[in-house]
Amino acid sequence: MTERFLHQLRLELPAPDECAAGARVRLADKFPRTALRRMTHLGLLIGSTLDGVTLGPEDALVFASTFAETRALEDYLGSFPAASPLLFQTSIHPGSAQQVLIGRQQPIARLWPLAGRTRLVEQALLSVLIEPAVRVALVGGEERGTWMLEHRMASTRAFAFGAILTRESAGAVGRIAFAPAASIDTACPTLEQFAQALAERRALAWQGAGGAWTLAWL
Repeated sequence: MTERFLHQLRLELPAPDECAAGARVRLADKFPRTALRRMTHLGLLIGSTLDGVTLGPEDALVFASTFAETRALEDYLGSFPAASPLLFQTSIHPGSAQQVLIGRQQPIARLWPLAGRTRLVEQALLSVLIEPAVRVALVGGEERGTWMLEHRMASTRAFAFGAILTRESAGAVGRIAFAPAASIDTACPTLEQFAQALAERRALAWQGAGGAWTLAWL
């Protein structure tokens, strides 16, 4: 069995009507003022979950999102035909996790950005388990879409989570474990379902990638 333990778990579950402008007001004291103006909604939410977390050059970060900065792209396209230069810059800005690391000047050993749908959570956790760094930050989330929802190219809600995973159980709040075994894949939780389970401190179990996965609370 391979396992990692959850430390410093934080979540962002903003109000359904919150946008990037509202998040900037609510979370302004958590970011350098020079970086705040161009941060996306997801960048602000991810940054909030990592507030007070010190990442160093020996640490790694795994980032998971299905739609990433969809809302930023929506806002830019919505500014046509008089395209907004500021919204253009935001739409092509580094991704949410990079926004946080750059703004806080936190160099790390490796960044693993992952995108997917049905088995994204499994892919992210597998990346955490095989990452050689002693400390791995696992972050993920989505921005809430508007008109792209009808095309199934955006999330129906905004959320984010962040945690540090290590091999040390002392002080941990939970554990992610994978046990290799002959098995038939079962439904993997979606990123939103995984975030909700973290928020509720609810156990999860499923099969995939040639074994059994468990999320347990200590």
